[in-house]
Amino acid sequence: MTTWTVGQVADVFGVTVRTLHHYDEIGLLTPSERSRAGYRLYTDEDLTRLQQIVVYRRLEMPLEQIATLLDSDEDAVAHLRRQREAVMTRLDELTDIVVAIDRALEREMSNEPATTEELKELFGDGFKDEYQQEAQARWGDTDAWKQSAARTKRYTKADWAEVKAEMEAVGAAFVAAKRSGEPATSEAAMDAAEAARLHIHNRFYDCSHDFHRNLGDMYVADPRFTKTYEDQEPGLAQYVRDAIHANADRHAE
Repeated sequence: MTTWTVGQVADVFGVTVRTLHHYDEIGLLTPSERSRAGYRLYTDEDLTRLQQIVVYRRLEMPLEQIATLLDSDEDAVAHLRRQREAVMTRLDELTDIVVAIDRALEREMSNEPATTEELKELFGDGFKDEYQQEAQARWGDTDAWKQSAARTKRYTKADWAEVKAEMEAVGAAFVAAKRSGEPATSEAAMDAAEAARLHIHNRFYDCSHDFHRNLGDMYVADPRFTKTYEDQEPGLAQYVRDAIHANADRHAE
């Protein structure tokens, strides 16, 4: 009968001698033979058990649970089937992790600011060079403009797509509130106004409720802003302006 020393077993299975001694001490894997000098000797049957232990440990199974499984009446085929099922489950989990990492890596590797062409593609008529130039001429010296420029210069096309989705969600909330007959002073309308303020505050520049009032006034004073809202719903520009003022009053209380 072939026997193996502790050192030989450790080399073959990639475990430490200390680990094998520990398995012996807790009764998980006790070598079947001893040399005349009293050293541990492992038989082929012992190695089969160790192979099962190694696989279960790689599946992060506790030693106590491994001992219970190995001391049961199950044969080697049952153990292998259980191990295969566990490994396949882990493979599915690891595959999902790899996909998530690849997506994150793709985002990081393509983390380039959006181009003018990409912004035009996203926003259509809502983005025009002359609008940008006029806005910079009017507000370029303000802290709000500088803060917005510092933030948005790093925005990727994906970031701008999120910005657009948030804007559309806010617009839809205003439209829904107005169409349902809610007055501009209603909770629904004021909540939409607060969402609009937070969108500006989080995405572009610090936007206080008082500053938001000024924006609301501009929505009805500037025909181009008015048209943006009127295209969504007749009378929406005034409704948005009034909701913004009502929301500012609510937060001033």
